[in-house]
Amino acid sequence: METVDAQDLSERLQGERQDYWLHIEASSPFEKYPAKQHVSRVVQSLGVENGLIYLPGTATKYEEDSDQFRPFRQRRYFYYLSGVNEPDCHLTYDINNDILTLFIPRIDPHTVIWNGRGSTIAEAYEKYDVDSVVYTTCLPDFVKQWPKHHEGDIYILHPDQAVTPGQAELPRVDCVKLQKAINSARIIKDPHEIGLIRKANDITAKAHREVLANILKFKSEAQVEAIFLDTCISMDAKHQAYEPIAASGVNASTLHYVKNDEPLQGRQLMCLDAGCEWECYASDVTRTFPLSDSWPSKEAKQIHDLVQKMQDSCICQLAPGVRFLDLHIMAHHIAIEGLMALGILHNGSHEEIYMAGTSRAFFPHGLGHHIGLEVHDIGQGDLMSLALGIRSSSSLFPENYHLPVYDSEMCRFPARPESGGLEEGMVITVEPGIYFSQYALQLIYLPSPIHSKYINKEVLLRYIPVGGVRIEDDILITSSGHENLTTAPKGEDMLKIIKSQSSDASIPQRPKPTKVIFSGSNLRLGTDTGPKLPSLRLASQEHNPSEFGRLGKMQDHYTQRPSIDDLKGSPIMSHEHWDFTVGTSTNTSKSNVTKSLKLKKGGTSKPARARDLSFLNRSDVSCRCCRRRKVLHSVL
Repeated sequence: METVDAQDLSERLQGERQDYWLHIEASSPFEKYPAKQHVSRVVQSLGVENGLIYLPGTATKYEEDSDQFRPFRQRRYFYYLSGVNEPDCHLTYDINNDILTLFIPRIDPHTVIWNGRGSTIAEAYEKYDVDSVVYTTCLPDFVKQWPKHHEGDIYILHPDQAVTPGQAELPRVDCVKLQKAINSARIIKDPHEIGLIRKANDITAKAHREVLANILKFKSEAQVEAIFLDTCISMDAKHQAYEPIAASGVNASTLHYVKNDEPLQGRQLMCLDAGCEWECYASDVTRTFPLSDSWPSKEAKQIHDLVQKMQDSCICQLAPGVRFLDLHIMAHHIAIEGLMALGILHNGSHEEIYMAGTSRAFFPHGLGHHIGLEVHDIGQGDLMSLALGIRSSSSLFPENYHLPVYDSEMCRFPARPESGGLEEGMVITVEPGIYFSQYALQLIYLPSPIHSKYINKEVLLRYIPVGGVRIEDDILITSSGHENLTTAPKGEDMLKIIKSQSSDASIPQRPKPTKVIFSGSNLRLGTDTGPKLPSLRLASQEHNPSEFGRLGKMQDHYTQRPSIDDLKGSPIMSHEHWDFTVGTSTNTSKSNVTKSLKLKKGGTSKPARARDLSFLNRSDVSCRCCRRRKVLHSVL
C-alpha cells in the first residue's frame, strides 16, 4: 500500500470533501485496558511525587481437604491497576519514574498438561498496558531493595497484603492511604469501563428476554435460572456479577432469595434479579413479571405500576449535582402516596406515615448503589470532601428529614447522608421495590403501636400473594443528565414477549395463581382450578400479629401436607382449646370426625405426643377458629 504523507493529505482535504481510507498497522491491540490511566488517577488522589504502590492479585487456592481449585476471582483493586485476570500475579508502580511492573509466575511444564498455562512475558507485553514484565521470583528482593535506593513510602492496601510477613509494620510502609485513593478513582468510570458495563448489560438483556420468551413453559424457579445462565455463557459471559435471584410468589419478599428451587404453580409473579459480568465489570438488572400471559390479579398489576412509577420518577431526575438521598426520600413519598391510594396504608396523613417510617415495612432498602468492578461497587463514604474533587450537594429537604426512611445497614452509597452530588461518569442502579414480607410484618411492624395503626390489615391480606416487586436499571450519569445502559424489556414490551407464547398450543397451561378472596366475613385462598383450600373465618378484625404472618404460607404450600415439626413453636401450641375437623376441604362430606386437644391454660402449652397429632399429617385436614381467642388462624 502506498504511504500517505500526512501534511500533504491535510492540505488536500482543505479544499474539498472526500472520503479516505487509512490503514494503520500496530504490533499490539489498540483497546487495552487503560491501567496506566487508572494508575495516574490514583497517584493524583494520593497527592505524592515519590513512592511505590504494591498490589497482589488472587492466588491459586484449593478447597479444604481437596485437590479441587476454588473458583478464581481476581482481586478488583489489582485488576483496576493492571487489567490482568490471571492468577498468581502481582504489580508495582514506581511513582517518580512512572514505571508499572507486572510480575507473572513462571510456567511450570509439569502442570501445563493438567491446567494449561498463563501468559508468557512476550504475551503479557502485548495484552496489558504495563511498562515492564518480570517473573514473580524477583518480587521479594525487588520490594526489599526499593527503599534503599528511592525516596517515598511503599503503599499497600491492607497489612496482610505485604510482600513479606511483618513488612506492614516498617516505618516507610503505608497501609491506609492507597485504598482511599483507588476508591476515589473508581467512583468515576472512564469510557473503556463504561463500554464494559454496557456490554455486560447487553448480554444480560438478552438473557432476560430469553426468560420472558419461555416463561410459560417453565414449571420451576430452577428452570428460570438455568436458561438465564445458559444464555449468558453461550455469549462468553461465563461469570455472574452475583448469584441470580429467581423468586416466585412470596419468595420475592426476600430481597436476596437465591434458593431458586421451588415450583411456579400457584404463584402470581416472578422477580428475576440477575446480571452477568463482562471482563470483570458487572451488570445488575431486575424485572418482575407475571407467570401467565396477563396480570394474574389487579393487586399484582397495581403494585407493579406503583414500583414502575417510583423508578421512572427517580430516573428522570438523575443529573450531575443531584443528591441521590433526595431521590430515595422522593421514592418513599411516591410509595406512601400509592399505598394510601390502595388502602394498604390508612388512619393518618401522608406526612404522619412518612415521619413514622412505616413505608419501610414495604420499601426497606436503599434506592440504589454504585456499580462497576463490584455489583455493589465502592461508594463515596468518607471521600465526601472538596480536597478529593467530589462536589458536595445541599439537600432539597430539611436536615435529618431522611431519618424516618433511612437504615444505615440497608442503604448503600450513594443513598447515604455523607454522599455528595452525583458526578458525570458515575454508574448507579435505580431499584425501588414494594415487598410484603410476612416476617417483617409479623415481627416488627404489626406488633408496633407506632406502625400497626397505619396498616390496614384486611386490605393487606389481599396483597400478600404478590410477594414483592422490584425493577432495576443501570444508569450512567452524563454531562447533560443520564443514560440508561439497561435494555432489558419492561412494562408493555415485557408483556408482549410473554403474550407471544400464548398461541403455542404445545405449552401446557399452568393453573391460575392463588388469590385471596373475601366473602363477607369469610376469607380463603384459592384457585379457579386445582385443589380447593380450606375456608378460614375472620372472627374479628383485631388480628394477632404473631399469627397473621402465617397466612401467606398457604398460598405457596397449600399442596403440601403439614408435618408435626411444622407445628412446633407455632401459634397452634399456645391455644387453650382447638377443634380440628378432619375431612374434605370442600366440606362435601358431613361425616367429619372432630378431635379436641386440650392444652394447658395460661399461655403455656402442654406437650402433645406425636400420636395425638398424627392425624394432622393428613392432606385433607382443615381447621376452624378458636371461639375464645377470636383471631385469624392460618396454620393449615
